[in-house]
Amino acid sequence: MNDVLYSVDDGVATVTLDRPEAMNSLTVRMKTELLEALNRASQAFAVRAVLLTGSGRAFCAGQDLNEHAANLEAGRGLNDTVREHYNPIVRTIAEMGKPVIAAVNGVAAGAGASLAFACDLRIASEKAKFAMAFTGIGLAPDSGASWTLQRLVGPARAAELLLLGEPLDAARAMELGVVSKVVPAGELEAAARALAVRLAQGPTAAYAATKRALAFAADSGLGEALELEADLQDACAKTDDHLNATRAFLKKERPVFEGH
Repeated sequence: MNDVLYSVDDGVATVTLDRPEAMNSLTVRMKTELLEALNRASQAFAVRAVLLTGSGRAFCAGQDLNEHAANLEAGRGLNDTVREHYNPIVRTIAEMGKPVIAAVNGVAAGAGASLAFACDLRIASEKAKFAMAFTGIGLAPDSGASWTLQRLVGPARAAELLLLGEPLDAARAMELGVVSKVVPAGELEAAARALAVRLAQGPTAAYAATKRALAFAADSGLGEALELEADLQDACAKTDDHLNATRAFLKKERPVFEGH
């Protein structure tokens, strides 16, 4: 990989978008490498949490417009990048059976913001800024933004952000619930890693079940949600983590989760 860095430590896979000279804007190669890295993290048993971030002063500025403009001039339009690249990336993040944290270190625009929205948790530098830049260049939202953003801030606020495209600074993003924590720029890496390690030391199967329950309940009736909860609880009750945690609780000890 050249444009996406991948490393594993303490059960955390860190995936770093690494085109700082281009604000980590997404080319075909970078999108391909990102999907490969996310699939690698998803399939590795040793990985129990994923941290997604960017190098330099941006998290991700979205689609690389030089590549996009070349496709337009050649009559290729979007070159099917939404279906071929963005959709699989977002589904891999959202459906991964492990928690995914976005450490938003700077600008997150367009598809870059959408990637952060698809993650389970977002922690931001005080220098972070989110921009729904789609309508500004005559496009509709993609990469799941129409689905994720309204679940974060509500339908009315999502419509405002997507239609007007006005950027959110870190403080406003925190106020609206887009991010769960804002920290000084120099503290972001340590704070995000501490959160990722905490999740990596937790009950991985229970986290996967929680992600599945939340996604299902967002589009289901109460009865259906209750039924899935029952199924998921039955499955979690059979895990070693649940059995060992219950024993530890009764002994007034701190549980140690092994992820199975």
